[in-house]
Amino acid sequence: MYIPLHPIRSQIPLRWGIFQKHNLIRTMQDNQKPDSTTDLQDEVAKLMVECLNLEVAANQIPPDAPLYGDGLGLDSIDVLEVALVVSKRYGLQLRTDGADNQHIFSSLRSLCDYIAAHRTL
Repeated sequence: MYIPLHPIRSQIPLRWGIFQKHNLIRTMQDNQKPDSTTDLQDEVAKLMVECLNLEVAANQIPPDAPLYGDGLGLDSIDVLEVALVVSKRYGLQLRTDGADNQHIFSSLRSLCDYIAAHRTL
C-alpha cells in the first residue's frame, strides 16, 4: 500500500522510506567533511532530498528560502526527520524543545551554519 506523504514527494511505502533513511545515514557517514560552506550546503540539501524523498533536486533548494510553508514546504514531521539524519551524520545534539530550533531550521543556510559551528563528526 502506498501512503501519500507530501505533495512534492514521491509516493513510497512507509517502511521502505524508513529503511532508506537508515541506509542513507550509514553510507553518508563514510564521506569526508565538506571543505566549504557551499559544499556543506550541497551535502545537507542532498541529505534532505534523500531522507524526505523530495521530488526536487538538491541544487534547486535555495540556501535562504524558508524550509517551512511557502519555501520548501516542510512540516514538523519532516523537520524531525531532518533533525534525526543531521544529528547522526554530524554528531549534533538537537532537542525537540530547543529554543533556537525555529531559527536553526528557518533555511538551509541557517541549518548549515549551525552544523558548521556545532558538529563533532
